[in-house]
Amino acid sequence: MAKKADLLAEAQKLGLEVTEKHTIAQIEAAIAGAAAPAPADVETVAEVATVEEDVVVAKAGKRSAKALAEAEAKAEKEARKESGDTSSVDGEPSQAKGPKPVTRPLIERRGKAYRKAAELVDASTLYSLEDAVEIASKTSPSKFDASVEVHVRLNVDPRQADQNIRATVSLPHGTGKTIRVAVFAPEADHKAASAAGADFVGDEEMIAQLDKEVIDFDVLIATPQYMPRLGKYARLLGPRGLMPNPKSGSVATDVAKAVSEAKAGKVEYRVDKQAIVHLSIGKVSFGAEKLTENARSFFDSLLSQKPTSIKGGFVKSINMSTTQGPGIKVENFLS
Repeated sequence: MAKKADLLAEAQKLGLEVTEKHTIAQIEAAIAGAAAPAPADVETVAEVATVEEDVVVAKAGKRSAKALAEAEAKAEKEARKESGDTSSVDGEPSQAKGPKPVTRPLIERRGKAYRKAAELVDASTLYSLEDAVEIASKTSPSKFDASVEVHVRLNVDPRQADQNIRATVSLPHGTGKTIRVAVFAPEADHKAASAAGADFVGDEEMIAQLDKEVIDFDVLIATPQYMPRLGKYARLLGPRGLMPNPKSGSVATDVAKAVSEAKAGKVEYRVDKQAIVHLSIGKVSFGAEKLTENARSFFDSLLSQKPTSIKGGFVKSINMSTTQGPGIKVENFLS
């Protein structure tokens, strides 16, 4: 402490503003600065050496130079906010947050053709099946021959085995698509399958194609005795919906009949995870009469699949649309 007292006395003789609060190093630095000659173009030695009593800079913590600089910058930012100044620290205009832009309605973000077709549909109206089909055939915004689709929400739980709806239906006028049918059966059935209209018939030839992962068919029909041989290809055929199944009629002993039904417009439908059944009932070019007959055949088949465990209504809602076209609500005449 004697050294500090001597330094304070020396500093007072030089007219320096130092006190007991300052460290020995700070006092020595002030004395050294006062003793150095002052250039003519800089501040005086006394001004450089003056140490303010109320500011003591520490090496770390809240009193460090970095912390003091951050506090000063924060205070300046708050002052700019209060004054309404939107300029940033370096003078550049800042990205001031304003109200979020209003999102346009979905219909306004659609194409012109869609909006024009949507004008023919009243979203608040439940149409009869005949009227819905008539409107659907007029509301296709596509330049190609679009499909007419039916979407039925069911009152089922697909996780329950008895409520996992899956069946087939033969549409009177077909779907309008060319179905490529392949047959995997013994050689004795090859001639009958070809005569029925199968596009590809074989046994070892089919295995060779599947080994190469070549799939150029839409429906695969197999005989029961040949099904075990397809087990190794389940991961290839299953995700594509091509694995033969007795419920869909693609596993049959009468191969010729199965081929004829597939070619004539027999289609499979099943409920998805959201308890909705989707099915294309034909093309817009079919006309309202043929589309209505196909729709009624599908609804008759669907009603026949109602599980016995369902006590209330089976169908929740029905919607119809064309490919890329607006949705049409259909009155629920099935529940």
